[in-house]
Amino acid sequence: MTTRWLTPEEQRAWRAYTAASRLLEDAIDRQLQQEGGMPHLFYTVLANLSEAPDRRLRMTDLAETLKITRSRLTYVVTRLERDGLVRRESCRWDKRSSLAVLTEEGMAVLERTAPGHVETVRTALFDRLTPEQVGQLEEICTGIARGLQGEDTGSGGGDVPWRRRSSCSP
Repeated sequence: MTTRWLTPEEQRAWRAYTAASRLLEDAIDRQLQQEGGMPHLFYTVLANLSEAPDRRLRMTDLAETLKITRSRLTYVVTRLERDGLVRRESCRWDKRSSLAVLTEEGMAVLERTAPGHVETVRTALFDRLTPEQVGQLEEICTGIARGLQGEDTGSGGGDVPWRRRSSCSP
């Protein structure tokens, strides 16, 4: 098997992507830690729950939306529960599942933190792009996500994070 090395153009694009994604995530994390006392992933859980009907989602659906493992989501929700921002409930229609529910306190934290978060995202990302580039960014990221989820091949994305079993599972 021959290694398909990156071309010089691909290498520059890859390095630009990794630098930008790390710097962007750092800027967002710093703002959210300063204003909300939480990392970006915790904020994203609260934001997704705030947009869900009755501010509740099945844990497996939330993991899929966030593109993370179920065990990582369990850890995050446990921490948010401890802080009174989220609570868990049994799922009435699926006894194997539980729901994550955004509490009033969680909604208040989200409402207090959201303006600074949006401003950070706008300043760090969108103010640096033309409207055409915003469309291109969406198209590129959507294509990458579809490919990694197996949607391009019809394979159904068997190795996506939210379907993986924890290394501690039987």
